[in-house]
Amino acid sequence: MRRSLALGAAMLLAASACTVGSDTGSNGTPGGGTKEISFLTFESPNLTPAYWDAAIKRVTDKHPEIKVKKLVAPSTDRTGYAKQLLTSGQFPDVAIAVDSAGFAESGALYAWTPEELKEFQFPDANPIKGGHHQLPANTQTIPPIYYNKKIFADAGITATPTTWAELVAAAEKVKAKGGKPFVIGGGKEGFPSAMILDGLVSVDLYGKTPDWLTQRRADKVKFADPDFQKAFGKFADLVAKGYIDKSQVSRSYDDTQAAFLKGEGAMYPMGNWFASAADSKPHDFEIGVFNFPSEDGKLVVPAYTGGGMIVNAKSANLEAARTFALAFQLDKTQLDTSVKADGLFPAIKGYTPPADAGAVFKAGYDLYTKAVEQKAVVNAFSWETADDGLLPGMKDKVYQAAQDVITGRKSVADACAFLDTEWAKAK
Repeated sequence: MRRSLALGAAMLLAASACTVGSDTGSNGTPGGGTKEISFLTFESPNLTPAYWDAAIKRVTDKHPEIKVKKLVAPSTDRTGYAKQLLTSGQFPDVAIAVDSAGFAESGALYAWTPEELKEFQFPDANPIKGGHHQLPANTQTIPPIYYNKKIFADAGITATPTTWAELVAAAEKVKAKGGKPFVIGGGKEGFPSAMILDGLVSVDLYGKTPDWLTQRRADKVKFADPDFQKAFGKFADLVAKGYIDKSQVSRSYDDTQAAFLKGEGAMYPMGNWFASAADSKPHDFEIGVFNFPSEDGKLVVPAYTGGGMIVNAKSANLEAARTFALAFQLDKTQLDTSVKADGLFPAIKGYTPPADAGAVFKAGYDLYTKAVEQKAVVNAFSWETADDGLLPGMKDKVYQAAQDVITGRKSVADACAFLDTEWAKAK
């Protein structure tokens, strides 16, 4: 099994690699001391091949001594693919948006120094056993709820929900008009099916107990405990009332986004990166955004800072890998491009979004900055990547539990028991 996994990774790697930068011979050392590094990326409807190629070229133009071999993960599961590459002895020199947990503990990742992190807004984010292995490059709110203003108006919804009861009432009004209250997905990516669950756990549970997952790591609490089951139960209630369509679980992430933009549902719970598509891709209705509502209307906004580059501690060209990673993440043009291409909130000191950022992005960014001012930000459940996050491999189990409840394969109690069982295995 291990040999076949490694062989599969090697075949995928060979099929997905291309080189960006000056052409200077194998491994880059002859003729001027050029250093070649491999860079694992991923592609999405927002982050196209052209986006990555341009971003890499901006760095290599400034650092002609670096040559970059771009690798592309075959799906949005960058972390799973990186694990395959590590197993097969092909771990990249640099990777982006790969969870550092699991890799850092094994010694695979370089630990950034305070001096290297001085330009970042949250330099102490995502510690793993005292080290910081992932550049804290951007903050993402996960999930706000994007909504179709026309469907809301046609259903007689005059105000965006701020409480859970108001959200349920809005869903009922949409359903009564023959519409679909929520647009969800799943497919091979999994995470779109769990977005509402993520919001419920973050707002309801973390809103009261911000360190709940840290306590879970210490075995002081369990998924089967009443507070977690209550949040999961509200998710199941949406399914029971027909507000979540189980037939959508098999839909890919790309198709899920496309479905909302085609007007196939009223509300789309998704990370703030969707703002880029909302501002740039064709649709014939106005899109709004509101914070995931709490039980009593108290402002609690799930977000997480991370998503940046990790560097292979055993890279043959470690200095070049570190230089590339920092130059990529701190380049102002790259930051502005990431705002427009993927709706990211750069977590860089002194950064301000470009004036021509889209209206939906600006609305979401305003919601986030107000939450920061009011100290109302909590971690986004299942998106944490360090000592305060899920154990390695557990994200997929959360997605599976959400899908099992949507499709009726498991009750809430069974799903929570399943998570506790899988947690024990992971630990």
